[in-house]
Amino acid sequence: MSTTTNTHVIQRLTPPVAGADLRALAHLLVDAVESGAAVSFVAPLTVERAEEWWRKTISAAHPKAVFLVARDAEGIVGTVQLHPAWAPNQPHRGEIAKLIVHRRARGHGLGTLLMRTIEDEARRAGVTLLTLDAKRGVAAEHLYRQMGWTAVGSIPRFAVDPDGVTPHDAVIFYKEL
Repeated sequence: MSTTTNTHVIQRLTPPVAGADLRALAHLLVDAVESGAAVSFVAPLTVERAEEWWRKTISAAHPKAVFLVARDAEGIVGTVQLHPAWAPNQPHRGEIAKLIVHRRARGHGLGTLLMRTIEDEARRAGVTLLTLDAKRGVAAEHLYRQMGWTAVGSIPRFAVDPDGVTPHDAVIFYKEL
């Protein structure tokens, strides 16, 4: 699977991921944390720690998990994941995780393109219900609402910001495909 625009190529990563791609994903995650994105990590995040997290996450993922990356002329500038539900009574459900767009590529529709592509991947896999969460009040929350995701509610003080101290609320979303 590969989608190409004038400036970006969206590709599906096939495990195992190593070398330049693993390092690029690590740099992408570090950039997200340094820019204040709520992506489960606190600063400072080293490239080595981020690389180890990616290595473990990809290798331990469900066999039907989907990892997409967006590339530009300089390398990987975005990613998003689809994780099928583990429960036997939820074969129709998946979770979207870690939509990340590098600061140099933000504001040009890449997040929307990654989300449309991962939703298409979910449809092809027979997934008809997706869930995700987002920090309240940030661009990601606005993006999901704009793309037709339904907000179920919010959880106060769900996590802390990358500063490791400031709590933020999370908005829980779903989308039927």
